[in-house]
Amino acid sequence: MSGSGMVSAVSSGVFTDLPVTWVSRAEEPGGKTSPEELVASAHAACYCMALSNGLSKAGTPPTRLEVSATVTFEVGEAGARVASSALTVRGEVAGVDAATFNEAAETAKDGCPISKALQGNVALSVEATLA
Repeated sequence: MSGSGMVSAVSSGVFTDLPVTWVSRAEEPGGKTSPEELVASAHAACYCMALSNGLSKAGTPPTRLEVSATVTFEVGEAGARVASSALTVRGEVAGVDAATFNEAAETAKDGCPISKALQGNVALSVEATLA
């Protein structure tokens, strides 16, 4: 509970020696990251790629997609776990109505590889807004 460590993206080298602590995970970040923040980043990036791909394959490539993921960490009787990942997407897509965008958003939520890794263990949701 009082230890600390570092995490690096060894294969890409994009980031090195990011500090990680229990406090940053369960209390306040204080300039440090957590495994849940890294999962949120991976989920948002993967989801954005899946949604962009789906829209493009449908003949309506997005002009812009802004995606975030909020991953919830909880400690309960069964121990610590990631409970949910809530995706939020705001998109600019010409030729698409809100219903079509929402359908594409749900399909991408269920189909992106990170979602597939989390399914069955983590509650997944998406809130989609068409600009």
